[in-house]
Amino acid sequence: MLKDKNIVLGITGSIAAYKIFELIRLLKNAGANILPLMTGNSTYFITPLSIEIACGNKVLIDMFEVPMAHIDLAKNADLFIVAPATANFINKYASGIADDLLTTVSLSFRGPFIIAPAMNWRMYDSPQVQKNIEYLKSIGILFVEPEEGYLACGEEGKGRLATADKIFEAVVSALIEKDLKEEHMLITAGPTRQYIDPIRFITNKSSGKMGYALAKVAKRRGAKVTLISGPTNLTIPNVDKSIFIETTQEMLQAVMDNINDVTTVIMAAAPLDFEPKKIFNKKLEKNKINSISLKLCPDILTEIAKNKKRPFTVGFAAEWGFNIERAKKKLQEKNLNMIVLNDISGENSAMSLDRNQIMMIYKRGKIFYQDKTPLLSKEEIAYLILSKIKELKVGK
Repeated sequence: MLKDKNIVLGITGSIAAYKIFELIRLLKNAGANILPLMTGNSTYFITPLSIEIACGNKVLIDMFEVPMAHIDLAKNADLFIVAPATANFINKYASGIADDLLTTVSLSFRGPFIIAPAMNWRMYDSPQVQKNIEYLKSIGILFVEPEEGYLACGEEGKGRLATADKIFEAVVSALIEKDLKEEHMLITAGPTRQYIDPIRFITNKSSGKMGYALAKVAKRRGAKVTLISGPTNLTIPNVDKSIFIETTQEMLQAVMDNINDVTTVIMAAAPLDFEPKKIFNKKLEKNKINSISLKLCPDILTEIAKNKKRPFTVGFAAEWGFNIERAKKKLQEKNLNMIVLNDISGENSAMSLDRNQIMMIYKRGKIFYQDKTPLLSKEEIAYLILSKIKELKVGK
């Protein structure tokens, strides 16, 4: 994602500086070339040598160590990030002060600029810092908000450095083209549960990883995203609205409540097809029941198809093998614009894995087309699905 991108990483004198190594790892794994700058105060918390080894590039600290560094770094960088950023840096940068290498390069840089603050909550909440943060936001500086929790001083409040995953996501989002900024996408994810009694339920192996990857990548590309999720163990991506449900009926209701506000629906969830005919109001004794009768759950895609002004709709078909004919039939019966055929029989493409291989099936006129992907990460698959949606909508 960040292959050959030059990223200037500024590190200031916060005790949270030790957390920066995880971000460096994520950036390097994504192919970025990291150019580290440290303030003198940051060297009290971590050593320049450790940062130099982690980044693979020389650390610059002194203003006059490399005479034209403040111009050359700014000129050749694709993105600038300061993490952790102290109150001192934020206030100086907002005031246009350039009294060390980091602030001088910062003022010279033209491009995406990200600040991830870390400090005591009292400093973060101070009127001076908040005023300068709002000013910097108004001129286009991107902030990754600090988190609430226990701080190094023993107090509790908002001031903890955001996680490396959140900062990394901000970096990727800042550099990716916002080609879906006109879209409002409703994306469903994960399994549903259908209860037998208050503590027992039936479900399936869906992890939600595909739907969450679609939500994450759609948001990166500028779309407004509403995520409707069944039970998962995943971290919620940065979306505009998230709705959490358990049953297929609850997912159907959430979809229909939001469908008139969106331009595209992607049904990546795996809602159950069956539910018990009877739900018992207290725990069943295992020796008192021999079988459980089932009935069909409502079909969400069928309900969407009844909507005369339905948005562009993408369904998923989880099949044992690439059963193209079944997928084509579902595409027509459910009045879909596209269907994603997912082979769940293989070792490399079963539910809950991090990688997948899919086939996108769609129609132009009366002719069916199908695009099969290689085995890729689910984020890469998400990117291809969203690009195909954009292509089909433009060609309508």
